[in-house]
Amino acid sequence: MSDQSIHSHSALDDVDERSLLEDADVDLFDVEQDFDPFADLDDDELDAMLAKAEGGFDATASGAPEGFRSGFVALVGRPNAGKSTLLNACFGQKVAITSPVAQTTRRRMRAVINREGCQIVIVDTPGLHKPKDSLGSELNKSALSEIGDVDVVAFLVDATKPIGRGDAWVAEHVAASRATKILVLTKADIANPQQVASQLEEARKLVDFDEELVVSSTEGFNVEAFVSVVASYLPEGPKWFPDDMGVDASDETLVSEFVREKVLLHTREEIPHAVGVLCDGFEYKRDLLKLHATIYVEREGQKGILIGKRGEMIKRIGIEARRDLERIFDTRVYLELDVKVKQGWREDQGQIRRFGYSADE
Repeated sequence: MSDQSIHSHSALDDVDERSLLEDADVDLFDVEQDFDPFADLDDDELDAMLAKAEGGFDATASGAPEGFRSGFVALVGRPNAGKSTLLNACFGQKVAITSPVAQTTRRRMRAVINREGCQIVIVDTPGLHKPKDSLGSELNKSALSEIGDVDVVAFLVDATKPIGRGDAWVAEHVAASRATKILVLTKADIANPQQVASQLEEARKLVDFDEELVVSSTEGFNVEAFVSVVASYLPEGPKWFPDDMGVDASDETLVSEFVREKVLLHTREEIPHAVGVLCDGFEYKRDLLKLHATIYVEREGQKGILIGKRGEMIKRIGIEARRDLERIFDTRVYLELDVKVKQGWREDQGQIRRFGYSADE
């Protein structure tokens, strides 16, 4: 084993390589330049089509029963307010990574929550903060873009930490949104009653909320109440996604994120913020999923810390990531990790886009 790679696998040491499929050329249908899809319709048929369109969307046409509610809710707040933990609790399974490190969430993730009579698409956003680099600016832009494009905005506030200028800055954007506004006070399991009462009082001064809830995502307290409250404010609409739809993240993205989570959990100081991960190998072979991911840092010293003495750190990261990935993909996983240095990538818009952290992604 080299000092910068680790193979993490389940009950398998040697795996036969399978040749990768080459991209195949696909012939596209030729399209006539002057094609008119309505050429065969008479005036009465065209009028009927327009009248139906003006009457709005028929939810039942998508398989949804009459009175079905559906829509989007964005979770916003300061870093470490508990957004990803609440999403996981609502979804009933860990799909968004979590850690004590600020700015753990770098990608918007949408999770589909299906309940009787409704479908809720929860959008987990990066924590809003004062940016120190181009990456931070992109994360803020990504989070703020969701506030104006959802039916409900849930403003998450940590019950254990006094509301400060950062919360007030987030609240300004929440207040400007035309969406329904819900205050969600998180981490109730580790807050005392005095903290909860004080936080509620201070938060009410920031935004005119339509609803407020106190929750503990880790204990499941008021999680279903949150789902019910959000559903009550959604418009009638279609099932935007099929019932078996989980999250909108690609498989490669999930691999990258769960590897990065383990880096965050096992390193401190400047390492977590300097780390970017790309899944650059994804191949199914019978009942085995072969994965390769590259962890990028900005300095040689950071690379040495990640690899650790005799490769112990990178080995631990690989083992723990593999366990999560086996649960997610429900199969045995062979995971190989490499560590590389890419100086100053957090200030490089091209690299930020390459990692999938751009607000336009």
